[in-house]
Amino acid sequence: MKKPLKLYFVRHGETAWSLSGQHTGSTDIALTENGEDQARKLAAYFGTVSFTHVLTSPRKRARRTCELLRLGKPSEINEDLSEWDYGTYEGRRTVDILKDRPDWNLWEDGCPGGEMPEDVSARADRLIAYLCTLQGNVALFSHGHFGCALAARWIGLAVNEGQHFVIDPASLGILGVAPRHDEVRAILLWNASANDLSIR
Repeated sequence: MKKPLKLYFVRHGETAWSLSGQHTGSTDIALTENGEDQARKLAAYFGTVSFTHVLTSPRKRARRTCELLRLGKPSEINEDLSEWDYGTYEGRRTVDILKDRPDWNLWEDGCPGGEMPEDVSARADRLIAYLCTLQGNVALFSHGHFGCALAARWIGLAVNEGQHFVIDPASLGILGVAPRHDEVRAILLWNASANDLSIR
């Protein structure tokens, strides 16, 4: 009997750039010491869940978060879990970009030299199509903006609706289906920290 698919989405722990608000796409920045501690605190919760697959973004901040959770299963690198490609806005803060482009909105305008919203939407849809070939509990380690895009597309919203989601470093979201309605995709948990999960 096929096990229902449940996606455990983890945003990587804190980095220096997540603290400063700099857009971090392809830059392979490490976790801060606090970011590593954040990931370790989640490990207690994940120790109660058995996973059929573990997928991670190729960026070391996501891979390191995955390692620290010690899921007891080899992880698979999946490029589609990469963060939004910010192009020429890589390393810049939104507040600084808005000085040059006061009406700029990542979710509507995308990034020059990087990905547009339709690119991220197509990538999220491709990932979802692949994930739907799997079953059981699947752990995903990725990034903030892409995680919000993935959640929006999982429940059938346009990708720009992802701007209404919040996802903090080292937080957990669970995507699955509504109870007793297997045909209805749902967000079962979102932006939960170790403290929210009563982990000490």
